[in-house]
Amino acid sequence: MQAGEIRELARQARVASGVSVLDLCCGVAGPGRMIAAESACRYLGVDRSAGSLATARERAGQLPCRFEQAHLPPLPQGRFEVVFLLETMLAFPDKDALLREVARVLEPGGRFAFTIEEGRPLTQQERARMPAADTVWPIESVELTAALHDAGLTVTWQQEHSSSHHAMATALLASYTADARQIADEIGSRATAALIAAHRLWRDWLGSGRVRKFAMVAEKK
Repeated sequence: MQAGEIRELARQARVASGVSVLDLCCGVAGPGRMIAAESACRYLGVDRSAGSLATARERAGQLPCRFEQAHLPPLPQGRFEVVFLLETMLAFPDKDALLREVARVLEPGGRFAFTIEEGRPLTQQERARMPAADTVWPIESVELTAALHDAGLTVTWQQEHSSSHHAMATALLASYTADARQIADEIGSRATAALIAAHRLWRDWLGSGRVRKFAMVAEKK
């Protein structure tokens, strides 16, 4: 996501000074650290990768950020005013279980701010072409709305970012292809080929409308 997209999502989720924020699958917490620095929210980032969290802690410096290692779900104990899930809902095959956990930790009136790849499930042929297909689970809008409703969450805002993400996937594909030899020297030829193949598919899917990208906020009533 671009910085402007993240800031708008945080604004729509009413992130502000003192607001408790849980950032799921935060990785090195680039977006989370930016939000914490600009809003002075009370931030907790959670990820399964100890290495990513070590980097997040180092880069957070004196920011009001905490980090915990966990495999999700379940989510950490406690109540939060905002839960973030950026660029990662795609990896959860059981979105119903995830959304129930999100609703559990949200305070009444709390907001779930997330990004989603909207589209029908992958076919067997598409799964065969997509590297790490076990982490690629798009969901159609009707099913997403129903799953949110069943968890007690109602969409209050959404914005489509398919065009900007198609442009980003196109630019990354061009860069990875041009520098494939140098990248392979660092991560190996097989990983490089998978990186290029995945970005080629995302470029094609976002460009054709096979998958659409949205940022959303859903509120716990």
